[in-house]
Amino acid sequence: MLTVFGSVAIDTIRTPNKVLKGVLGGAATFASISASYFVKPGLIAVAGSDFPKKYHRILSRYLDLQGLTINEGKTFHYDGKYDETLSTRTTLKTELNVLRNFKPKVPEVYKKSEFVYLANNDPDQNSAIIKEFDKVKFSMCDTIEFWIANKKSSVIKMIKAVDAVVINDEEAKLLTKEHNLIKCAKKIMNWGVKYVVIKKGEHGSLLFYDDVIFPSVAFSLEDIVDPTGAGDSFAGAMIGYLASKKTVNLSTIKKAIIYGNILGSFSVEQYGLAGLLNIKKSDISKRIKQYEKMVRF
Repeated sequence: MLTVFGSVAIDTIRTPNKVLKGVLGGAATFASISASYFVKPGLIAVAGSDFPKKYHRILSRYLDLQGLTINEGKTFHYDGKYDETLSTRTTLKTELNVLRNFKPKVPEVYKKSEFVYLANNDPDQNSAIIKEFDKVKFSMCDTIEFWIANKKSSVIKMIKAVDAVVINDEEAKLLTKEHNLIKCAKKIMNWGVKYVVIKKGEHGSLLFYDDVIFPSVAFSLEDIVDPTGAGDSFAGAMIGYLASKKTVNLSTIKKAIIYGNILGSFSVEQYGLAGLLNIKKSDISKRIKQYEKMVRF
């Protein structure tokens, strides 16, 4: 089983062509729905009493919600704005709301999960919750600038507690104070994590393990409308694929990263979660075949 822990949010997303207000978002939402194309994940998260029923219905269609808590108050809210190129996002507001004092509980049935993904969340909470799982075969975490800036030592402690870290290139540089991504990865691996995946947006990703470097290109797209949640969709698909194979070795992880690229590509083609919700497994298989043609020479 796969358990995903992280944020469920009500977002405001401002792109050059459209402003979305009150949309379902959150790192755990994107990651777990992306993972649901491979296994049925359990979600551990908190929402407020303002969380719309229609969003609850969407989540229940894809996920096991025994770990979703509804607390009195407002749901976590993120407000971000993209520039004309969609490559730079400025955070306008991060309102933690019910997330601020959330004490997550792991349902008994989730404690046997062999795969655990700690989506971008308070690193102290992540470090505490990973200890509650009995049989973890593979655990992975993500982090963002907000936590690196406010709780850097906790981020490093969290990284030590997992098998893999997924992080974007800018955040890897910020965390390690290095400018070269290979140096960034080596420094992070020195903290005790086995695998480092550095996301590079439209330029794909880099996997580091021991002295292996595996670069993978992103799936080439002409029309990108909303990059929100692309990195979370990538990570969710990656760990979802691994959980479906029930195995962790280098070749399976490489394949998992390709599936991450593919689900990330669906996510950016439509606004909000629509890109993930409007696909079938056959669409994923078709795009994998196209990807294989793209990279073979």
